[in-house]
Amino acid sequence: MLYKTLMFMSWCVRHTPYRLLMGIGRILGNLYYLLVKKQRNRSIAQMTMALQLPEDEVKHLVRESFVNLARNMLEILYMPVLNARNLHEYVEIDHLERVTEAMAEGHGLVVVTGHIGTWEWMSASMALNGVQTTAIAKPQPNMDYTRALDDLRATVGVEIFSRGTSELLAAGRALKKGKLLGFLMDQDGGPGGAFIEFLGRPASTPMGAAVFSRKFNAPVIPMFILRQKSGKHKIFIGEAMRYKDTGDTDKDLFEFTEKMTKLIEQVVRENPTQWIWFQKRWNTAPEQQKKNKHHTVKAKGKRTE
Repeated sequence: MLYKTLMFMSWCVRHTPYRLLMGIGRILGNLYYLLVKKQRNRSIAQMTMALQLPEDEVKHLVRESFVNLARNMLEILYMPVLNARNLHEYVEIDHLERVTEAMAEGHGLVVVTGHIGTWEWMSASMALNGVQTTAIAKPQPNMDYTRALDDLRATVGVEIFSRGTSELLAAGRALKKGKLLGFLMDQDGGPGGAFIEFLGRPASTPMGAAVFSRKFNAPVIPMFILRQKSGKHKIFIGEAMRYKDTGDTDKDLFEFTEKMTKLIEQVVRENPTQWIWFQKRWNTAPEQQKKNKHHTVKAKGKRTE
């Protein structure tokens, strides 16, 4: 039932003028800010701690972040409207050649980003520009919602590997086939993550991007999509980075992950209204960290380090 409801909502959204949709997003975002006390208070507390700004300014920025999130959700429902012909009306891409040049090396491409801007439109933009695009995503608590989201992604050619399945094998195959593999690195990495300072506090950080880059010799590109004052989105594509092997695997993986994390942190600091401040980024305490020897990925059913 929920799946059909979401797809019907998508149909309604797709038949609404885009400018009107963004106005509706502002109204919904303000309502969400007023009604959802728990997420509002967590956002205010986490932004205050991270940015050290006055209370009034923090509240204004958090309210705008809720507006941006509401617009993001509507844009996800609107996503099937996007195609190769009309994409330029909504999205501008800076330095797309960096992606094509990195992928020409033949080892696939790891893209690192965060829950910044309408990140789903970023992967859609890559796919609609002819880049075979995949990503590892965390399933939603409700499977109907997950199925609806995956079906919306499929309309623009994006393939998703769900966590908790055989996603590592599938992701490895994607890189071997020369595809783009995206990672959202601003989520809590759990006890197996690397504890890296993020916005002033140590946070468990997923190391998958570094691990896959090392295993498959794939270049890594930081990529972010930001909503502009004009109403359009702009995708910023950074220069390719590469895993450096000094012979100390733990140190190399940690330092490469730390480098990527600092890039995400910088974008969040410069664009605080476009990040999701209520997410439980610091949910895992440092004392919960598991002391494992190296991080591993599986390829062809074998364990590799």
